[in-house]
Amino acid sequence: MSDLSYSSSELMIINAARMLRDGDVVFVGVGQPNLACNLAKRTHAPNLVMIYEAGVIGAEPARLPLSIGDPTLVSGALSVCSMYDIFSFYLQRGNVDVGFLGGAQIDRFGNINATIIGSDYQHPKVRLPGSGGAQEIAAWANRCYIMTPHQKRRFPEKCDFRTSAGYLDGKGGREAAGLRGRGPVAVVTDLGILEPDENGELALTALHPGKTVEMAQENTGWDLKASATLRTTDPVTERELRILREELDPTGMHLGSAG
Repeated sequence: MSDLSYSSSELMIINAARMLRDGDVVFVGVGQPNLACNLAKRTHAPNLVMIYEAGVIGAEPARLPLSIGDPTLVSGALSVCSMYDIFSFYLQRGNVDVGFLGGAQIDRFGNINATIIGSDYQHPKVRLPGSGGAQEIAAWANRCYIMTPHQKRRFPEKCDFRTSAGYLDGKGGREAAGLRGRGPVAVVTDLGILEPDENGELALTALHPGKTVEMAQENTGWDLKASATLRTTDPVTERELRILREELDPTGMHLGSAG
């Protein structure tokens, strides 16, 4: 087991980055997914093609972008077009391999809530930012990854509001709704990795070093099943941490302090 010191954010970012394949076309958001994609590109996936919502294709940012419209994204990019073109001609046509998503709630079938907390839409306990482009990405990207801390309030059995579609009510739900993309193929947390089973229900398939099944189950709002082939993720490496901290986020804007 690695004796390196790292934060839960760094653990999630590194494991999300490892899921990306060389040559993937990835719809990149700001924050931690941005770090994951840029880390993958600097390690095992140099031919990753990053698409940003503002209209940048094949971005080669010299530094960490502050937003999806940061000018650093344009220099060296393959193409710059409109947001309409990105969603219509790339995402909806099936030309985006991966979408990174997050949200306040992820339920047992991988549906995401980023709209309200509470059952009353007009008078919620908390009103959240909403979908942005996530609804479209969840529907049309060839596969999606979700990143979120593993906390019981974030993993209810059923979302208070469905902002972005996972597997809806289970197996066959996406197809019945006319959604082409595969949906969420993995949820990366600070405890492990969840993947959909044959019924579309999220199950625990991997644990990070030092984490336990009981920890994951205690922090999940439904009876979380563990895979019969439960594995342990590879330890975080010194190289991955160095790239994250020194090259991608030296000011700690998204990483904060490690430990």
